Amino acid sequence: MYAVLLSGGKQYRVKKNQTIQIEKLNYPIGSIIELKNILMISNQNKLEIGNPFLIGSKIQAHVENHGKCKKIKIIKFSRRKHYKKQQGHRQYFTKIKIIDINHVENSNGT
Repeated sequence: MYAVLLSGGKQYRVKKNQTIQIEKLNYPIGSIIELKNILMISNQNKLEIGNPFLIGSKIQAHVENHGKCKKIKIIKFSRRKHYKKQQGHRQYFTKIKIIDINHVENSNGT
């Protein structure tokens, strides 16, 4: 069983007991969070897609830690114009571990 969730403008394919890094969430370390922006759930041969999200489905996750990614360098340069600008950026992230994927079957016939 796997699910596709939306967090921080990005989509992640997750399974139970998987650890992923997502955009920073403001939750303390060690807390249990519920992610409700689920786009799709696949359970063996059954596939359910939301419009845009699945109603009633949620993913429970454990916040393991917060941190910063590796630094990326941004360089803006114009030749023969005496213009060069350098900048660095480190994105904040939250590392979470997926505990459970709860899925509610929709009773409508669509």
